[in-house]
Amino acid sequence: MIASLREPFNASFTPEKYQEFLRRIDDACGTHVSFRLSETPCFFPKALLDRMAEDGKELIRQLVESPEYRARSEESIPAEFRVANEPAHPMFVQVDFGLVRDAGGELRPKLVELQAFPSLYAYQVTMAQTYIDVYGLEKRASGSGLRASEPQKLNYFLSGLNEKTYRELLRAAIVGTHDPENVILMEIHPQEQKTLPDFLRTEKMLGVRTVDIEAIRKHGSQLYYERNGGRVPIRRIYNRAIVDELQRKRVQLGFDWRDDLAVEWAGHPNWYFRISKFSIPYLRHESVPKTWFLDRLERVPDDLQNYALKPLYSFAGLGVVIAPKKEDIDAIPAEKRGEYILQERLHFEPIIETPFGRTKAEVRVMYVWLEKLQAVMTIIRMGRGLMMGVDHNRDMEWVGASAGLWVEE
Repeated sequence: MIASLREPFNASFTPEKYQEFLRRIDDACGTHVSFRLSETPCFFPKALLDRMAEDGKELIRQLVESPEYRARSEESIPAEFRVANEPAHPMFVQVDFGLVRDAGGELRPKLVELQAFPSLYAYQVTMAQTYIDVYGLEKRASGSGLRASEPQKLNYFLSGLNEKTYRELLRAAIVGTHDPENVILMEIHPQEQKTLPDFLRTEKMLGVRTVDIEAIRKHGSQLYYERNGGRVPIRRIYNRAIVDELQRKRVQLGFDWRDDLAVEWAGHPNWYFRISKFSIPYLRHESVPKTWFLDRLERVPDDLQNYALKPLYSFAGLGVVIAPKKEDIDAIPAEKRGEYILQERLHFEPIIETPFGRTKAEVRVMYVWLEKLQAVMTIIRMGRGLMMGVDHNRDMEWVGASAGLWVEE
């Protein structure tokens, strides 16, 4: 979007540089990154990123600070997954925005969805910095004409954070006051997950260990896992296990979520349900598209091509139907309709110039909430298909996961 950076980047791009970028990412992560990475970062005006960050904070607070919503969202938590000792607010929240043109031609952020669950907090730092290093972007920025007499610094952190303060914030959130030996990143079959690069970067950054949820056992109220023939007590859990996947894979657990366990949660599981697609019909904000629970819809719209049908608790776009047909809605049993929303479809504006034409970008603003709610950085998904997830754009070039960069004044 910043022409003085975009134009020289596109003109000087080479496939060899992109391959070097991919190699550097794999080397830094200690494993191959299996989802598609875009050939380019995205250059955004800081004012636009700040607007999305503030809009996201308003949406999160609108839910968390409402006793009425807190009461209503009780129904969103399945009884078998209700965890004790829920805190007053979530620790990690993601808010996804698309950029659309309003009637006056101005670009405006529109909410796609939001989720109180961790994202790629360790990996994304590595990816953003690797774009800068491999492509020599700060040297290019200094000669871009923005302020040619001084070096330009590109940044990807928000809220005034830098590499040091971000790492400290993440350590406080995930490790807390514990020895990293007793803190785990908990996931379902982590070696099989596409997000394994983030797990490995988290281990390297914070010294915690990634543990398969099926390997966790319980003795009394204490959770532990076995390593080198001994039991390692678990004091704190950075939870990355998705309930939808637990159910689909019929994972057998050695503990019950409902037990009063002697463990702290870095990201309490109940908030995954409370702040999710379940929340969207309750939000009132100019950035929020019209959204209804399917079971509370008085009449199915005739123009379904202008809507998206979404299951409440799927991840990575699983089960989402863009421009559904009436048969798609009729096929959902009446007792399951409360688990879906029908949402006004967003027509993202293609804003990123690429050799394959203008490309759309979805911006995920990542938040950490300890003493205060802070936007920390972004994840960008680039695409030219109907949906923005990397799985839906894998046969294209100059699409996929990317990083949002801005120029420091």
